[in-house]
Amino acid sequence: MSEIKGKIIRISGPVIEANNMRGSKMYDVVRVGDENLIGEIIRLNEDVATIQVYEDTNGLKPGEQVLSTQEQLSVELGPGLIANIYDGIQRPLPAIRQQTGDFISRGVQTLPLDRKKKWRFTPQAKKDDHVTGGDVLGTVQESSLILHKILVPPEVNGTLRSIVKQGEYTVDETIAEIDTPAGLKTLTMVQRWPVRKARPVIIKYDPSVPLITGQRVIDTFFPIAKGGTAAIPGGFGTGKTVMLHQLAKWSDATVVVYVGCGERGNEMTDVLQEFSKLRDPKTGELLINRTVLIANTSNMPVAARDASVYTGITIAEYYRDMGYDVALMADSTSRWAEAMREISGRLEEMPGEEGYPAYLASRLAAFYERAGRAKLLGSQETEGSISVMGAVSPPGGDFSEPVAQNTLRITKVFWALDADLADRRHFPSINWLKSYSLYLEHVNGWWEQHVGTDWFKQLTKAMALLQKESELQEIVKLVGPDALPVRERALLEGARMIRENYLQQSAFHDVDTYCPGKKQTEMLRLMLKFSDRILEAASKNVLIDDIIAMKSRESLARLGKVPNEEFEKTFQKVEHEFEHEIDTLLKRREL
Repeated sequence: MSEIKGKIIRISGPVIEANNMRGSKMYDVVRVGDENLIGEIIRLNEDVATIQVYEDTNGLKPGEQVLSTQEQLSVELGPGLIANIYDGIQRPLPAIRQQTGDFISRGVQTLPLDRKKKWRFTPQAKKDDHVTGGDVLGTVQESSLILHKILVPPEVNGTLRSIVKQGEYTVDETIAEIDTPAGLKTLTMVQRWPVRKARPVIIKYDPSVPLITGQRVIDTFFPIAKGGTAAIPGGFGTGKTVMLHQLAKWSDATVVVYVGCGERGNEMTDVLQEFSKLRDPKTGELLINRTVLIANTSNMPVAARDASVYTGITIAEYYRDMGYDVALMADSTSRWAEAMREISGRLEEMPGEEGYPAYLASRLAAFYERAGRAKLLGSQETEGSISVMGAVSPPGGDFSEPVAQNTLRITKVFWALDADLADRRHFPSINWLKSYSLYLEHVNGWWEQHVGTDWFKQLTKAMALLQKESELQEIVKLVGPDALPVRERALLEGARMIRENYLQQSAFHDVDTYCPGKKQTEMLRLMLKFSDRILEAASKNVLIDDIIAMKSRESLARLGKVPNEEFEKTFQKVEHEFEHEIDTLLKRREL
């Protein structure tokens, strides 16, 4: 393969043009200038290549050399990804820090996976086995939580001519040889895969299994399925980042890929500090031992944001191919879209709505469509999933802007964060009247089979109560609550119990931060029962002040903060107390 060398002829911020690049292909990686900055070809016109550079271009000048690697932008996939922190183009930040200190120097080159560390490889396939893409050659214990499966690459199939014995090997050492139709193929524990190309699967399934997050307003009212997609739009201060942190911490995905795309550095610092201390609720192990972090913060080069989301989804697909459920959090896709807008402006393309490029919708769709629960390649019929949750940061909280609107057309769950709720310190600030989930009917069967047969009935009843409360609040604003009939005031009290003590949940409380599915359904059932009984009491002329003064009302409000192991006993006690108090009020009224 002949070497392709060009010269810089034009520089416009992170976008440069180079001539003498005939023979290059779209999305080839290039090395730019005397410092070998990393770039990617995004346009070709005869022998002139337009390149977006993923590093700071200050100091570059026309005439400097551009060298094409003739390879697409790819990531390295293998043991060592878990608990690592990468930038947008998969450079490991801890390794760079050892080389250059706290600030990343331009042109620094380091391999994504540690070449010196030895991993204990345990073979599963045997010599002379016929293997195809997706088959498991062996396993490596990557962390205390993740058993890393070394897979045959998707495009490889043939007869296994040799495989190493159990022992310790670096990721570069040959572990197997496969006799393929194209000749003998040697395999190591590392695969390279282009980030813009989705990894193949046999078939994608319809969503039917919920992704349990431990957040009551999500799991009960607006659930997301495993393999689903969700948008979290909200203005500044509405709690997008904390909500993504909660989903990353507590969702029942096996592997978490967290992409900090253009957000503030202190937010990524919070993630790093918390995940290195927090423990998985199921295993007791550190959460970082099942997490991959990609940090491309607002002070990093803007062009690398475009690559960071593709890097994240490719790593997520790799762990999905092992049969794991993966959750990917992107914070935020608005910053990614802003990077696209800036690059598009540098390319002098015709702008679309609000200056965003005309291909904004197709790029967003191509990203979200890589989510899904799928039957995987390989002779063993396994399945895995990727659930994608993307934050959207519309300027001024305006959901009509292009990124929010295009995201809503693609995703199936809409968690609308409300600035008014956030101002009232109601978190998560998901507006229950604006949000929706198109997975409700799909996951209904699972909930009724595993948690409670009346789950959907309870949900419908609670939503109707909250809707009625919203209508009554309009009247209250005009005439005040005292002007309402007793029944309507009792209805408001029942809705307030659900709104303040069920929909609200503290991310910083040791117990309330995570609520299991069974606890959620029992809490909602009791709160709806409370609403029914106080409506009954109001219809028999029991004073609303007497209802509000009940001691069991306060006990009911604190159920979310009762430790899970004590919940059943406390729940029965609270239910008995509140039934007794209601009956006492009714008897007193009869007398």
